[in-house]
Amino acid sequence: MIAILIRAVALVWLGLAGLAQADTTHDDTIQADASHVGNDQTARHATTTNPCPPGATQAQQQDALTALTRQLGAWDEAYYQRGKRLVDDGVYDEAKRRWQRWRACLNPLDLKPLGLDSVAEPSRQPTPASPRDELEHPFAQTGLDKLPDRQAVGEWLARQSDQTLWIQPKVDGVAVTLVYRNGQLETAISRGNGEKGQDWTRQARQIESLPQHLPTDEPVTLQGELYLRLPDHVQARDGGVSARSEVAGLLNRQALSAEAARDIGFFAWAWPDGPASGERRLQRLTDLGFGNTARYTRTVSQLSEIVRWRDRWYHAPLPFASDGVVIKRSSRPPGSRWQAEPPSWTIAWKYPAAQTLAVVEAIDVSVGRTGRLTPVARLDPVLLDDREVSSVSLGSLTHWQELDVRPGDQVSLSLAGATIPQIERVIIPATPRQALTLPDAERYDALSCLALTPGCREQFLARLAWLGSEDGLDMSGIGPASWAALVDAGLVDGLLDWRQLNIAQLQTLPGVGEARARQWLGAFHAAERRDRTRWLIALGLPSIPDEVRRAALAAPLAALRDRSEQGWQTYAGIGATRSTQLVAFFHDPTIGALLASLPPSSSVSPSTPSSAPSSTSPSTSPARRP
Repeated sequence: MIAILIRAVALVWLGLAGLAQADTTHDDTIQADASHVGNDQTARHATTTNPCPPGATQAQQQDALTALTRQLGAWDEAYYQRGKRLVDDGVYDEAKRRWQRWRACLNPLDLKPLGLDSVAEPSRQPTPASPRDELEHPFAQTGLDKLPDRQAVGEWLARQSDQTLWIQPKVDGVAVTLVYRNGQLETAISRGNGEKGQDWTRQARQIESLPQHLPTDEPVTLQGELYLRLPDHVQARDGGVSARSEVAGLLNRQALSAEAARDIGFFAWAWPDGPASGERRLQRLTDLGFGNTARYTRTVSQLSEIVRWRDRWYHAPLPFASDGVVIKRSSRPPGSRWQAEPPSWTIAWKYPAAQTLAVVEAIDVSVGRTGRLTPVARLDPVLLDDREVSSVSLGSLTHWQELDVRPGDQVSLSLAGATIPQIERVIIPATPRQALTLPDAERYDALSCLALTPGCREQFLARLAWLGSEDGLDMSGIGPASWAALVDAGLVDGLLDWRQLNIAQLQTLPGVGEARARQWLGAFHAAERRDRTRWLIALGLPSIPDEVRRAALAAPLAALRDRSEQGWQTYAGIGATRSTQLVAFFHDPTIGALLASLPPSSSVSPSTPSSAPSSTSPSTSPARRP
């Protein structure tokens, strides 16, 4: 694919101007569950080509880092303080990973003389923005580090020595601390900043899934997830369905309705003042009425087991939304030592990202066989659904204009129909932005570039690839790379120049010996025997319905050239637009010269390359237009 316009030699630094976005889901909780057998997926590292912020100077690079820092902070504030997820988890997680790469790239010692060494990492737990965050957690809520891929999980696993490890689904809800004293539910506290949170006791007393009384007088402090009950929810099929936001909205009300209270479940993922033994904790939680924890906890020791459970829970029906898995040691430090930051003894691995954040490096525009212009965004490679994505089609020039994507922009990327990457919108525009200059859409059409002329290489090669394909003359063993070699060597300048080639000429091509040259020549000779309809299709005949094609093309070539638009429309399935295209095709002088070089019979007779009439070779016929 050749670039017709817009190539970013160096990405411009990224700013916050015009941002109407924010947030992601970085829920710092530990979860659990099990069911169904899935594939052993292999996640990979994306081969990132730009580990440093864009910008020609240190100041510009620091500006880019500062802009990303502020954006992450805005997302954090919306998520933690207002319970709002402004961007998809995958977008946030990729933004955080990019922040870490960019910060590692910038040397604080080099930046200190410029006063640019003070940018701190976005807070994992923002300072409480509301006076309602007034209750202190008895034990800090730690949160989770999220690892990007299988390789990172394997590296973490290798550091765990002979520790017993558990895996649980990462329930997608809101974190809470429950405090029981003398067997009674005394207090419920929202996560807040991990040290203090809001008083949710009144709401908690109404939730049916929360035991109000425990069969014990010992103090019990549980940390877990309040989630929206979703029977038979399949994450891979159903997605998050805004489950977390709905629960957060319910809990921020002054009172819960009986119906809303029944819709909320609880999953205990930590017992900071519970038994030191992991097995004992699971058993006691079940005895106390929190059986979900043991039900959705599995012991793992190998990476393949972690991969298998992750895939299983992603595709299996569960009673809640989940956004990944949590892997942790069954034994952990006493709760009194916990801090409001991710510990080393537990990590999360998200499900394959349904969305991610990508940097647009350049925009290329390809020209297809029929003259269609397709803009393609080249990206700094990212992982999406466990696959590396480095380019995305923008569809059409009109769609490109609507998206207003430019080099240097950071964009949200998702999968259309679960398979095709697509850009949804610009998240962080480049600043300053490059001017959006569109190519001339009128230069190319279905009858342009019928020969190799300036500006025509890409469309001409597309025509040759179609001509030799199964839909055209079915030249076995000759594909796009073969045609490119022939064109680059100057052996093919017109659509039918290959008919004049011999073995000696073919052997001048790099990597083409006598055997391959004979194979190509055999394919050329076989093509000579195709019937006239195949030749017309190979040369770009506009599509005609299968059921009327034979009858529509049965007339001699002269009659086909003389047929009017009304005449073409007498055949079923050929309307005004297609009839106009057919008339233009048969009246085109270059097409006429190409057809005149073929035997006039309805079934083209075999001929040797040397017998092809040179006087009518398309290389000597003028192209309709470049």
